[in-house]
Amino acid sequence: MGCKITIDPITRLEGHGKIDIFLNDEGNVDRAYFQVPELRGFERFAQGRPAVDMPQITSRICGVCPTAHHLAATKALDDLYRVKPPVAAKLVRELIYNIFMIEDHALHFFFLAAPDFVVGPKAPKAERNILGVLGKVGSESGREVIGLRKQLRDLMTLTSGKAIHPVFGLPGGISKPIAKEDQQQFIDAAERAIKFGQLSLNLFSELVLNNSDYMDLITSNAYTNKTYYMGMVDDDNKINFYEGKLRVIDPTGKEYLKFDGSEYLNHIAEHVEPWSYVRFSYLKNIGWRGFTDGPESGIFAVAPLARLNAADGMTTPLAQAAYEEFFDTLGGKPVHYTLATSWARLVELLYSAERMLELAQDPRIVNPDVRTIPTETPKEGVGVLEAPRGTLIHHYTTDAHGIIERANLIVATQNNSARIALSVDKAARALISGGNVDDGLLNMIEMAFRAYDPCHGCATHTLPGRMSLIVCLYDTNNQLVKEISRE
Repeated sequence: MGCKITIDPITRLEGHGKIDIFLNDEGNVDRAYFQVPELRGFERFAQGRPAVDMPQITSRICGVCPTAHHLAATKALDDLYRVKPPVAAKLVRELIYNIFMIEDHALHFFFLAAPDFVVGPKAPKAERNILGVLGKVGSESGREVIGLRKQLRDLMTLTSGKAIHPVFGLPGGISKPIAKEDQQQFIDAAERAIKFGQLSLNLFSELVLNNSDYMDLITSNAYTNKTYYMGMVDDDNKINFYEGKLRVIDPTGKEYLKFDGSEYLNHIAEHVEPWSYVRFSYLKNIGWRGFTDGPESGIFAVAPLARLNAADGMTTPLAQAAYEEFFDTLGGKPVHYTLATSWARLVELLYSAERMLELAQDPRIVNPDVRTIPTETPKEGVGVLEAPRGTLIHHYTTDAHGIIERANLIVATQNNSARIALSVDKAARALISGGNVDDGLLNMIEMAFRAYDPCHGCATHTLPGRMSLIVCLYDTNNQLVKEISRE
């Protein structure tokens, strides 16, 4: 007789989730479901609020990536009011954003992903954490992780008001310029971040790439999904996190689409399943074909692996060399190995550090002219950028007074959600056989979602915007007295 295995809660991610694995009579997997049981209704309670409040409201969706929501919302306000920020404002925004990308990528790799690779996927549960990682890489590396992140977050606070919930983005610019006397702090931090990026890639090479067991795991069929990939690129098809066009390649690496973010509704649609509060994005022109991969499936991926696949390279020299090594080692483009996302994330970290230095050294960045006052009547605006977890879209429609009538957020994890569900199901099918299951194996199934660094606080949406609610009343003896259900 078949049975069900539940991993609840899943670990080392942002938000909540669980995995239900259904076994058949032979102890093999019939289906594994990646479920997200939480709901945050930011699209709904944005209605009726001033659009200018959205950079602060949406940054509260998640404390891990508030800068992404803050600046996506700010770019949507630029579009809403048809206003172009001065050059200095644009440079400061991109500078802060790359600082954020560095510290966020460092957080995910060392605290969330490294326990699986550095310590080991089947290591005792008590060791699969940052302390276990520090035991392997040494306390000096650990101090550098913590020290650099603190330095970067201090600079974010200096410029954006707060590191966690920034308050500097305004339609048409930012709230204050970078002072000339503070410019050197950003240059020094960028140079330190470049060294840190190189250190991180060297650690990955030493501990992962030189370990044949890890490489066999990364390139195994259990973690391989041949899908479409999407990422933001500049005019030369090189990666840019702050601005550019969205480029989609097919599973063979051929360009399938390239479009401006404001046109996203022509190309991206959403599917709903009854077992999750996350909606599943797919390519509209192909259609929803279920949780399957290949050229006939509309499923696509975003985030570091997808961005490297979708781009033709990096604009900075050290990151470009790391980009080339990545594809040379893994057999060319595109790379379909989900677990390779952790390596791609470190390539991006190095790029952001180099880009941070370029921006910090630009003499225009200390120009005090950082705001163009909006004069147009608002109606509709779209803001798009690349969050650490992938392409993020904010779309607002307002009345003539700038009051939100409709808000649509398609977040990175939502764009990845179909591929995440596909990855978890495929890993479970490949790893479980004959009903033989242990803690290490279940963690290896969790690795299938963890590579994406999902944020389900951001991604949870549903139709019609409400969720089931059950209230259980207990007496002083902990006995259930009454159960009340909304349904």
